[in-house]
Amino acid sequence: MKERLTRLKTIRRLIKNYRIESQESLLAYLQKEGYEVTQATLSRDLKLLKIGKMFDGGDSYIYTLPGEDERAESEQIYIQDFLRGYVNIDYSGNIIVIKTFPGHATTVCNAIDNLNMDEVLGTIAGENCIFACLREGITGEKFIEVLRHKIPELED
Repeated sequence: MKERLTRLKTIRRLIKNYRIESQESLLAYLQKEGYEVTQATLSRDLKLLKIGKMFDGGDSYIYTLPGEDERAESEQIYIQDFLRGYVNIDYSGNIIVIKTFPGHATTVCNAIDNLNMDEVLGTIAGENCIFACLREGITGEKFIEVLRHKIPELED
């Protein structure tokens, strides 16, 4: 799974930094970066990242990242969902427990998942509580630090 996350980040970086007109040229860039992926996998990655093609004003189309405004707007919705639903956060080792108002766990869990925090390995929502497992080496303190960076309104 780690390779997939790093590959997705690499794809974003490549599209941001180069004029890429085809999946074949993107595959070539990825191979230079050390990734061995099939065209089918790359196609799924592009769909997951919501990467589209845009007319370059000349005679071709190039890959483009989703608009920053669009991403910021959807991230703000997830932040509001999180703030409306959570009660408190606690942790032990690499396990995070987020208590929520009754019925809000799924919404808060969805918000965490969609904030794309690399520190989070996975989440499970109950009725009024969420469990999140952090990646190896990530502490509860680090998770809260990253979460506060994404959600400055987060209360202590």
